[in-house]
Amino acid sequence: MKKYKIIKTLKKLHKWPGLIIGFIAILFATSGIVMNHRSFFSGVDISRNLLPRNYSWENWNMAAIRGSIPFGDNNLIFGNIGIWKCDSDFQQFSDFNQGFPKGIDHRKIYAVQKLNDNLFAGTHLGLYKRDLPEGSWEKIDLKLKNERIADLSLKNDTLLVLTRDYLLKSADGNSFNIVQLPEPLEYERRTGLFDTFWQLHSGELFGLAGKLLVDLLGVITIVLSLTGILHFFFPKIIRKRKSKEKQTQSIVSIKKQNLHWHNVLGYIFALFLIINTFAGIHLRPPLLIAIANKQVGIIPGTNLDQENPWFDKLRRVMWDEGSQRYLFSTSEGFYYANENLDKKLVPAQSQAPVSIMGCNVLEKIDDRHLLVGSFSGMFVWNQQNGMVSDFFSRQVYHAPSGMARPIAANMSAGMVKGKHTAYWFDYNRGAIPLYGQAFPEMPDEIRKASPMSLWNVSQEIHTGRIFENILGPFYILIVPLSGICLLTVLISGFFIWWMAFRKKKV
Repeated sequence: MKKYKIIKTLKKLHKWPGLIIGFIAILFATSGIVMNHRSFFSGVDISRNLLPRNYSWENWNMAAIRGSIPFGDNNLIFGNIGIWKCDSDFQQFSDFNQGFPKGIDHRKIYAVQKLNDNLFAGTHLGLYKRDLPEGSWEKIDLKLKNERIADLSLKNDTLLVLTRDYLLKSADGNSFNIVQLPEPLEYERRTGLFDTFWQLHSGELFGLAGKLLVDLLGVITIVLSLTGILHFFFPKIIRKRKSKEKQTQSIVSIKKQNLHWHNVLGYIFALFLIINTFAGIHLRPPLLIAIANKQVGIIPGTNLDQENPWFDKLRRVMWDEGSQRYLFSTSEGFYYANENLDKKLVPAQSQAPVSIMGCNVLEKIDDRHLLVGSFSGMFVWNQQNGMVSDFFSRQVYHAPSGMARPIAANMSAGMVKGKHTAYWFDYNRGAIPLYGQAFPEMPDEIRKASPMSLWNVSQEIHTGRIFENILGPFYILIVPLSGICLLTVLISGFFIWWMAFRKKKV
């Protein structure tokens, strides 16, 4: 009798949360599969007119512009809209994306630099070169496993190309010297718990086999959701047919097969699904806060077990001619390196805060001060005495104790400077003038040429942000609540099978 009551309770925990989470789980699984194969889907775009209103361009928001460089008497602006040529005060725009492959994902630009008679663009999917004056963009094969470009910079007449793993140097823009940076002082072979959970959730932690396994888990999630929903409706269908005196044998047979495969797939993959779900719910706030700054040991034999101490950690690079040293922004903070890059990197003792999403603005103000911007805000950093102050309030920055939100009120996404104007770009609010006239409205030509990639739409679904237009700021709870609901369904389902079906032939 006690066992019967336990099973009855478990069935309630499995049934009703399962109905709630089933449709959402299908969305999460489908979007996750797309996200696991970005290059494959990079040519597919979705019109923003098909998406909720908050995905429409508004005042150059959503990192439309990350930065700019002078280009003769004009400027080149770049960001999530690609690259556009404009006048010295950013009032007139013309397309400068000729040569990039089809798909807005190929025009996700992090940095642009000019060397000799060539332009170079660092994109999410590789490094591109454009011959001047009339050339078009052509991809450079860097012969690296991960060609995602984090930053481009110049050291006198040398081009610096920073990937997430290495620094590349080139004097002619044709041949590149790949440099693995030395380890930092007091280096320990550890990695972020966030990185571990991220790669575990995507499967990348175990290479291609791991990614394919996670893809399979996505398919299994879809099948379990569909068979579970069908199992809920089968009794109603059978009763309805009986009331109309129609035969039900075939429906009953289908119902049994449906339940059989629901149980078989459930108990085989339950543990994998539980682990994957647990990792996934920690990749978004509020649970992200608990792991954002945690360091853990590297699991031997996994994708994170690399000889390179800077694997997937590099974000920005700057050469300081005055001090004759490099400054690197990394996922673990700022580090200095000597010119020959042959000594251990030295961490900055006091430094500006940078969001886990990376440094978006790194500008030299004068010989002592740097402007540092990220989703944690924008700060002025005195490199000589280490003092950091908020750019907007001018108040001295004091690091919060304990856990803190990973984003701030001012989410700095980029900055541009013209001949008589300067602007910073908030991710949500868009262009905000520092001085000079207001930034012009985004032309229709740029709006039409800047849809949303299928990958980014999938990311918005997978993170729950797609529901922000309906739920407002409460959308942030979709991932943790859905994850807890899914864990309840998986765990209760496994114990139902263990106690009621394990020794039966369904």
